Amino acid sequence: MSASRVALVLSGWLVSAFAFSAASQRDRIVFLGDSDPRFGLFIADASGRNERPLTPATLTAYDPSFSTDGRWIIFTADRGESPTIYRVRPDGSGLERLTYGPGFDDQGALSPDGRRLAFVSTRSGGKANVWLLDLARHRYFNLTKSTSGNFRPSWSPDGKWVAFTSDRGSPHGRIGPDRSPPAGSGCCGWELVQSTALYIVHPDGRGLRRLTPVDRFAGSPKWSPDGRHIVYYFDDRTLSQHQLKVAGTAQIVSIDIDSGQTQVHTTSTAMKWSPQYIDATKIAYLIDLKDKNALADTTGWRGPPGDISNPSWSPNGDLVVYAKTVPDGEAEPSPILQVASRDPEFDLYRSNYSLSYSPDGHQVLYAGSFVGAKALMLMNADGSGHRTLFDAKDRNVGIVSPSWSPDGHEIAFTMGRFGLRNPNTSAQIAVIRSDGSDLRILTHGADNSGYASFSPDGKRLVYRVLGSEQGLRILSLQDGTITKLTTEHDNFPAWSPRGDRIVFTGFRTGDFEIYTVHPDGTELRQLTHDRGNDAHAVWSPDGESLLFTSSRMGWKDEAMLPWRGGQSYGEIFVMRADGTHIRQLTDDQWEESADAWLSPARRQ
Repeated sequence: MSASRVALVLSGWLVSAFAFSAASQRDRIVFLGDSDPRFGLFIADASGRNERPLTPATLTAYDPSFSTDGRWIIFTADRGESPTIYRVRPDGSGLERLTYGPGFDDQGALSPDGRRLAFVSTRSGGKANVWLLDLARHRYFNLTKSTSGNFRPSWSPDGKWVAFTSDRGSPHGRIGPDRSPPAGSGCCGWELVQSTALYIVHPDGRGLRRLTPVDRFAGSPKWSPDGRHIVYYFDDRTLSQHQLKVAGTAQIVSIDIDSGQTQVHTTSTAMKWSPQYIDATKIAYLIDLKDKNALADTTGWRGPPGDISNPSWSPNGDLVVYAKTVPDGEAEPSPILQVASRDPEFDLYRSNYSLSYSPDGHQVLYAGSFVGAKALMLMNADGSGHRTLFDAKDRNVGIVSPSWSPDGHEIAFTMGRFGLRNPNTSAQIAVIRSDGSDLRILTHGADNSGYASFSPDGKRLVYRVLGSEQGLRILSLQDGTITKLTTEHDNFPAWSPRGDRIVFTGFRTGDFEIYTVHPDGTELRQLTHDRGNDAHAVWSPDGESLLFTSSRMGWKDEAMLPWRGGQSYGEIFVMRADGTHIRQLTDDQWEESADAWLSPARRQ
């Protein structure tokens, strides 16, 4: 998207989003959401022809499934609140909301008698479990009761079993290792590995059985018409192979429930997902064509390529419904959108662009998405007055992490080819005045320097280095001297408004955790102690609390599904500056990182 296009879209949504809660006296949290909110549902003939929209272009909808009698399509909708499950007739009529309550609801499947809904929810404890809803009595039952993730429920034809997948027992590992020097450090792939196994259980919670190994990748089960088999996709890579990114060849496999014998139904090396029996012998599925997906079946038929995901076929095999990216002309992407907050003390906004607010809250910097904007842009907080401060396209570098000086007169940013995955490529810290003049490059050499944060007095910058060395550095803006603050694999530093501590993300325990340290390097404190990733910390305006991203709640779906991505989901949390009183603010399926914390006074 061009800079002018970004500016136009940002302008309209910023005005409407900010006007929506202009009277709010709650603190405002803005975070970068790695999401595409333009999914809609489409229905077509089984061949993929005669495609037509099933849901309005303004509604974000995904994960559809046909009911056993073919009269309903169950799906997930996201209307700026927590994802919720709906149903609709195949002709688009009879839209009805099915689930209510706090938490994330997704992946719904209606029982064969139409009386109960199996779905994935975080409504109790925050972890993804399979729940059952009695539609007549509006009673909810936690079927899996697990502290691990449980996904993709599917009813047996007689309603006596529910199949699902789970990452319980999944080995703890990371994709990588990252090639960050020093050589042999083994540090520090960001993406976590999730393996999933196939299970079945009775609807009352009895008789739980595991059908596939816990250290492989099985997903999206569906029953055969006679209830004797379950079909699923299966990736036989080991954990170490997956970590080293050995190419996967997920096949469509069925298992005999009684004997445990398996049958492989496909042979090509392409990845495959979302299998479903169309009749007693034929199985339809989704196949990866590298840049597109296509419908296919075990007879060798393949449909046209398209940007589709999670298909579901009608019981007679005549129709297929799937999620698809809605073209820009039908539904505009939403660069900033107010979303549901689990905590009533905060108003939450999700942005498709990394935003940085001036100290008085009246101006906003943005540099496009997280990875590779070519221009540093500035606008007023109401969405007006867009202008380019610095254009780097001729330098063939990206711009990321802009940061204001405390007096609002200068802006620091990272310029280069940045990121944890390519630290050996040079990136530098640059400073420019807020009127776009006086560009200065502050760091030099082959190392990857980035993510600068001003001290409260504006005299120093803290930033991180990856390359021949690693760790945090403090640079004096008066004389250019650089002081080593840490020498570990540390990142995302931010100076406290009080000036007494610097928060950062470190990898000292085998997981990414949040730490603080005094600017002189004393009193290092580890604030989080969780398996997974805690990162992207942002100080509250008064320096008493911290906003951060965490994967502690685990996955909400099978990570192997292509549109979800390989990372566990990063929810937004807030805690006190000493690491206590942790509260969860978001509960959704998107990867998110904390951007800004604005008090009501700062917005006036």
